[in-house]
Amino acid sequence: MAQSSVVYIDSERDAWSNPTALRGNGAASAISLVEAYSGSLPLPAEINPRFRNALAHVLDNPGSLVRPRMVHQVGLAFGLAEDAARNLAVALEYFHTASLIFDDLPCMDDAADRRGVPCVHREFGEHEAILAALALINRAYSLAWQAIADSSKPARNAGMAYLEKCLGVAGLLNGQSLDLSYASLPHTQETTERIARGKTASLIRLTLVLPAILGAASQREIQLLERVSVCWGLSYQIVDDLKDVLQSSAQTGKTAARDALLDRPNIAAAVGVPAAVRRLTRFIRMGDRALFLLLKHRPSLLFLVQLRGDLQSELNRVIADVAENTQQVLDPIA
Repeated sequence: MAQSSVVYIDSERDAWSNPTALRGNGAASAISLVEAYSGSLPLPAEINPRFRNALAHVLDNPGSLVRPRMVHQVGLAFGLAEDAARNLAVALEYFHTASLIFDDLPCMDDAADRRGVPCVHREFGEHEAILAALALINRAYSLAWQAIADSSKPARNAGMAYLEKCLGVAGLLNGQSLDLSYASLPHTQETTERIARGKTASLIRLTLVLPAILGAASQREIQLLERVSVCWGLSYQIVDDLKDVLQSSAQTGKTAARDALLDRPNIAAAVGVPAAVRRLTRFIRMGDRALFLLLKHRPSLLFLVQLRGDLQSELNRVIADVAENTQQVLDPIA
């Protein structure tokens, strides 16, 4: 039986190998973003108390805020002002959170828990959940425009077009539509990855690429950020799929085993857990190559190694979960 092995960034990138040493003032930034997330959507006294409580439920449970931290840092690395970087970070997280609220509804995934607490529709009803998601989207566009308005006209035009591309009918929305139609589609690696590109990779692309566009990044930098985003987006989706198969709701903080019950796309179900782990490893390595080239162009993006380190930790946990659940020791590069 093959022995477990761990994927590390190539030796030429040894300078990156300890992401915890790169965190700098990340804790202060995280606190600032928690406050911005909870405080950037005003809740007037005159609104319906139940609606207010539903929104407060969302705003009081921001999750890990990994994406907005990345947006904020990428924005600053490409020269965005602090206010613009923070507004963009919160805007994109509001879009993301709204997508989760919709995704959890009974007509979609019918989930019970999200971010370790009951889903909005379970606590306040479907109507308030839908309205809360729409409130987040409305505010997200306002914050995004405030962030984009300070950029040059070419960057503004490119940024707005990119935002629509990732969130619109050819991006996130199409991915969700395919996800809901999966029962009638071939249950293959190709189909599951096509859906993941729409649902998950679109949001990662916004996280890494949009702030760079607004900061007038070079075409080569945009190209490399796109490549990293897609590799990491697909990687995170595989991790999520493996967790759905291998972990409990208590471990993940959201309703587990929904993919099999609802016949939703899951790469582990489509190709098997060992093949999914190998696919995850491949995407991580492809992302490594693009990230290495990107850092040659823009050393100030070195903090992205933190996110890469998170992927490594997720891979290690998945391998441990497989060993615990199946007594099988995986070689992720076999």
